[in-house]
Amino acid sequence: MSADEHQNPTGSEIHRANDDARGPGVIAIVGPTASGKSDLGIAVAQRLGGEIINCDSVQVYTGIQIATAKVPLDERQGIPHHLIDFVSPRINYTAGDWAREAVKTIEDVQRRGRLPLLVGGTGLYLRAFRNPFFVSPQTDETLRRRLNKLRERFGAEHLHRLLQRLDPTSALELYPRDWPRVQRAIEVRLQTGAAMSAQKTGRPAAPASAGRLRLIVLNPPRAALYERINRRTERHFAAGLVEEVRSLLAAGVPPNSNALGAHGYRRVVEYLDGKRDLASAVAQTKLDVRHYAKRQLTWFRREPGAEWFEGFGEDEAVQGAVLKALES
Repeated sequence: MSADEHQNPTGSEIHRANDDARGPGVIAIVGPTASGKSDLGIAVAQRLGGEIINCDSVQVYTGIQIATAKVPLDERQGIPHHLIDFVSPRINYTAGDWAREAVKTIEDVQRRGRLPLLVGGTGLYLRAFRNPFFVSPQTDETLRRRLNKLRERFGAEHLHRLLQRLDPTSALELYPRDWPRVQRAIEVRLQTGAAMSAQKTGRPAAPASAGRLRLIVLNPPRAALYERINRRTERHFAAGLVEEVRSLLAAGVPPNSNALGAHGYRRVVEYLDGKRDLASAVAQTKLDVRHYAKRQLTWFRREPGAEWFEGFGEDEAVQGAVLKALES
């Protein structure tokens, strides 16, 4: 998963940070995929003098375009966007990497008298910013390849059973199918000789700006969201998603990289590898992304201090409600 590992923040930790923080605040606009976060982010930035800092784990990668929902330059309304298209897809960029870059970017935006807006749906990125992860060893690529082969042969649940023997506490915290994080916990245990769960107390302190975070969460109607996801998936395939993935693989991007393991790309890799037909890749991608949207909502319900808004981010009524809350 990363060179930095996560631990859930507690309400008391967030409140202590709020009490101690000084200086300008930060707004985070999050929610499930396809909920209109970018539209809302641009509207808020225009009204409040903000700049957008990407908080999406796929939009960081260059060359990964069609299924990422990156806002085109001509649709950004003159609002600066940061931490987009700056990492090679050959690199397994981590939540800890992003959080460190985000802190520096926030400080730069604030120095210029602007308001930082974290916009995206990657809950692990947001958590890494609010509650920094402990530093763990760099990825052992040989070990990772061995674990990948085990997963491909026996399934993700096999890795979870292995983690239950190596680090029972971490295994209880992770879903069996959440194989990237399960696999990373195994790697940490095998590389360091100590369970990840025993190392989490060594994480660094949260940045002061995290203590003045306003967390805005979009919650669109579920049926409408799922229909939007289905239509968007079809548009991605029609726009050349298969050719994009084929080109990335030909350019040397590993099929098991974080970039190509993302929702919208994983099933295309399987199709090109002959593991499923195209119709199956489209159908499974729709299901994957719908399930991901559900998990995102579950994740954000666990985040302290969240302010929930019903509807899509491009809805003028939702934008008005959010701006009213932020300006009050």
